[in-house]
Amino acid sequence: MRNPDIKSIFESFKQFNILIIGDVMIDSYMWGKVDRISPEAPVPIIMSSAQEYRLGGAANVALNIQALGANPILCSVIGNGSKSKTFHSLLKKRNLTSEGILKDENRKTTVKTRIIADNQHILRVDEELDTELEKETETEFTKKILTILSEKQVNAIVFEDYDKGCITPEVIKSIVDFANKNNIPTLVDPKKRNFMEYKNVTLFKPNFKELIEGSKTDIKKGDFAEIFVASQKLHSQLKTKYLLITLSELGVFISHNNSYQTIPAEIRDIADVSGAGDTLIGTASLCLAAGLEPDLIAGISNIAGGLVCEKVGVVPISKDQLFQEVIEKYS
Repeated sequence: MRNPDIKSIFESFKQFNILIIGDVMIDSYMWGKVDRISPEAPVPIIMSSAQEYRLGGAANVALNIQALGANPILCSVIGNGSKSKTFHSLLKKRNLTSEGILKDENRKTTVKTRIIADNQHILRVDEELDTELEKETETEFTKKILTILSEKQVNAIVFEDYDKGCITPEVIKSIVDFANKNNIPTLVDPKKRNFMEYKNVTLFKPNFKELIEGSKTDIKKGDFAEIFVASQKLHSQLKTKYLLITLSELGVFISHNNSYQTIPAEIRDIADVSGAGDTLIGTASLCLAAGLEPDLIAGISNIAGGLVCEKVGVVPISKDQLFQEVIEKYS
């Protein structure tokens, strides 16, 4: 593909409104230093020197979409305590709208605290509630999303599922039905609980582990012929147009219209794989909204997911860096 085509693709991103539905969280980082072992138990004592809060989960997908120039609209359910105030302040700091955020006093705002000492990840502490939404909250949440979809022009919808209960089968069905009636493409980054609930979506993006668990098959990661057989079964069961499977060090696999293509991973210095899936699905949503062919959707998204692995922590993609790498690969 010629350079002007790539340039026009990236310029088109700024026209898009992308709705992200899913489990949001706060990524908390606590840094410190270990000087001694505790006299109470054989564990290190960490002298904390700094702590930082960042948007995580589905909110990180929104940050990646924003970083690529588009307008993300984040929809989720959080708690109503002090951590929800922290979450809203983080949204405001990053210029993200909170119109799709619903507070529920019976739920907890998910916080993942990573404790890092002497440049080593020592421990992670999770605060969360992963039960499904209560019926009344589910109805209110679905209504909020449908209202936004009715009032705004939305170019693609992303379901970012972390199995924390925000996405339910009823939420999926209601939103996918609306999207299909209004020709809005839908993309899914699934987890185990709702794996087979995402019927009639446009693009389904499990990683290899999720594919194995969700489809209850036993395949070797490099056996693309067997992966294709499993993908065909999933296409039939879910009625999805594209199946995009991430294979970590082996790149990505995409199937469509009874055929498949594999795109190898780029050679990189991997620092941290956290958030790579968020970056990949966010990039794919913009490529799909731009009407790109499946091999290009997979190729550009694969580059994006690899780029963020060179950074420490969960960070959004650099549009300029992605553009340069895509130009080099496809020019």
